[in-house]
Parts: sequence; structure tokens; C-alpha cells
Amino acid sequence: MKGEGGRAKGEKSSIIAPESRLRVVITGASSGLGLALARHYLERGAIVAAFARRSDLLHALATEFPGQVHCYALDVRDGAAVQRAALDFIGCVGVPEVVIANAGVSVGTLTEYAEDVDAFQQVMDINVLGMVKTFQPFVAAMRAARHGTLVGIASVAGLRGLPGAGAYSASKAAAITYLESLRVELHGSGVKVVTLCPGYIRTAMTKINPYAMPFILDADEAARRMVRIIARQTSYAVIPWQMGLAGALLKSLPRWLYDRLFAHAPHKPRGLL
Repeated sequence: MKGEGGRAKGEKSSIIAPESRLRVVITGASSGLGLALARHYLERGAIVAAFARRSDLLHALATEFPGQVHCYALDVRDGAAVQRAALDFIGCVGVPEVVIANAGVSVGTLTEYAEDVDAFQQVMDINVLGMVKTFQPFVAAMRAARHGTLVGIASVAGLRGLPGAGAYSASKAAAITYLESLRVELHGSGVKVVTLCPGYIRTAMTKINPYAMPFILDADEAARRMVRIIARQTSYAVIPWQMGLAGALLKSLPRWLYDRLFAHAPHKPRGLL
């Protein structure tokens, strides 16, 4: 496997992918929801470009699905590395039908602590600018092909500001708005934009949460539902639907009532990314 932007060994058979095989790009594909999404597509015969920082986990996935996985060990904050990976994948198998910007981080933050400023920066860089850098290399090629779906993984946490999660809530609110702008920009081009706002998903990211997580889904189940929505090219969806209702209710609350209800809500632990 190349260290940054390359195919795993044993992939020669997939250099020219059959037209019937879906081509999918997924960031954060080495664990959690990203891995679940990758497995879902791979089990159905897709060719997947797996972007993630941990090359050993990418290699394990490529070994499990020989000839289907193109591994790119990179950080989505590195726009040049993402550009190289995108060009390599397009050159090998063609323009992808689906690009999923899934890479994301979450950590408790409090503005009063100077040491949390760096965490704010990292969360915004990965969750927002990482999404932009993921999509950018594919947009022109998708426009030219007049097809493709860009999928951004946002969160219901972007609907209201959650105490102790200022960085995460702000990043997901920014992602939701950015994806809406992108959707309008690409209207009529043949390229669709899908915004997915999951609630709680059972992953390492949520394992440390010291509070109840209603309607939580296993990563595999969340991925199954997401892939179905992506196939329909639904422009916006909250998963599961129960969390959609809860999110709509929270969004409708007047500020004074929301403040009173959430002023003493438990916080996600502060920590290092």
C-alpha cells in the first residue's frame, strides 16, 4: 500500500472496473460508520475508494475484499493528498457515482479554557473543511459526466447548540448549511447533494458519552438506512425518523425555553483529539 494515496496490493483485477459496478468514495472508512458504509457497498460488489488515516485498518479491509478496495492513507485536512487520491481513483476506475464525506471528530469543548481553542480548530478543520476538500476534486468530473451523488454526514447536533459541544454543534450546523449551498449550486447539473443528519450511532465516538442516547442505532443498521436514502437521492434526511421528530421539536422551541431546559444538561467529556 502506498503511504499516502495509492492502491492496496492485489488490486490489479479492479483497475478497469466493469460498468455495472458502483464506484464509491468514503472518507473515515477505517472504523465506525465509515467502515460500516464501506462494508455495505463492498458486500454488494462495489468498487470503493477508502480514505482514512490508519493504513493498517485500510489494508485489512482490502485483504477482506480483494480487488474491490483502493486504499488511500490520508488526512482529509490535507487537500493536496485528497486531490492526488481523487485523481488516482478516477484514473483507475472512472468517475465515482457516490462520494461520502463521512470523516469527523467529536470532543467536549468549553470556550473558557484556552487549551480548548485548538480542539475547536481541529473539529472545524476536519468536520467542515475536510468535507469541502473531499468533494472539491470530484465536482468538475461529476458535472462533466452529468451524474453523481455527493453525500455529507452532518448530525442532529447541528440543529441546536448543545452545551459542552460548541465545536461539534457549530461544525455540524456549518456542514448542513454548506451542503445546502452546494445543492443549490449544482441544481440542474445532474449532480445531487444529500445531507444526512444521524442521531446517536453506537461507535467509539459515542461510547464515552455520560448521558442517555435515545434511539441509538448500531453502525451497521445506520449504514443500511443511509445507503437506501442515498440510492433515492433524498436531499435531506434525519436518521432514525424518531430523532427527526425530536430534532424538529427542539428546533421549534423558543430560545428562552431551550436555554432553561438545557442549561444543566450533561456534557461530553473534554479531552484530546
